[in-house]
Amino acid sequence: MKTTSLFACVTALLIILCSRASNGQLSPTFYAQSCPVALTIVRIAVLQAVAKEKRMAASLLRLHFHDCFVNGCDGSILLDDTSTFTGEKTAGPNANSVRGYEVIDTIKSRLEAVCGGVVSCADIVTIAARDSVVLLGGPSWIVQLGRRDSTTASLSGANSNLPSPFSDLSTLISAFQAQGLSTKDMIALSGAHTIGQARCTTFRSRVFNDTNIDSAFATSVQANCPSNGGDGNLSPLDLVTPNFFDNTYYKNLRSQKGLLHSDQELFNGGSADGLVTTYSTNPITFFSDFAAAMVNMGNISPLTGTSGQVRTNCRKVN
Repeated sequence: MKTTSLFACVTALLIILCSRASNGQLSPTFYAQSCPVALTIVRIAVLQAVAKEKRMAASLLRLHFHDCFVNGCDGSILLDDTSTFTGEKTAGPNANSVRGYEVIDTIKSRLEAVCGGVVSCADIVTIAARDSVVLLGGPSWIVQLGRRDSTTASLSGANSNLPSPFSDLSTLISAFQAQGLSTKDMIALSGAHTIGQARCTTFRSRVFNDTNIDSAFATSVQANCPSNGGDGNLSPLDLVTPNFFDNTYYKNLRSQKGLLHSDQELFNGGSADGLVTTYSTNPITFFSDFAAAMVNMGNISPLTGTSGQVRTNCRKVN
């Protein structure tokens, strides 16, 4: 099947799928009257950011994930520390790692100029994640909207809720179940690692110590991640097609070429092996399941109605 036909089939399926997946409190047309240009403004800004740096697509996708796993998709990760407030940015999984804050700032300032006080930072992060995936060739889905922004954040939640790159399979399953996500969601969402890069500190122990790793792959990665030093050196999570959203991540796992220990745990003789095999051979199924899982993740404990606020500056409460 030609790529364009594949994407067309997936998109048609996802329109049906995601329309049925509505949270009930959220709506894809939430800004249709109050800010009809909202999605266009976000899409253009993401396009500009990704055109400048391909890696930013993965960063914006990860930003959404790290937001939603701490007290829900409420924009709490965007809050800066102050003299009286400690947010989530300095948490272990986020510090010197999570990126894209400036892109969100740009989008917010453009939206405020047109629709002041209308579009939440939490929704901006959610839309930007979808648009980032699409820009690198991945599936699209209908984004549910209407989240409001938190006035608090949780450093402890960021340190405890976000799965580690050193996690085993059971720990990964538990971390996602704690957020109301299934094992299938977890395996599909892990496919986000088909794009983006990781720091040497997150995979050094794997490429030097793990036994379930292709030896040639380990050697090639060690060249940029020595046993000592180079902690901040980067390596693509998918060495084959690092800037294209596809199912190569799962093919890599079947060849024992997962970069992170937690990646390879998805194909290591456990309960996730079957679905990894399916995704490695059927990109349509992966795209469909990934999109559905993104909708599910975006529905984690949103603030709606009069809860929270719509921040005018995503870095601080009003």
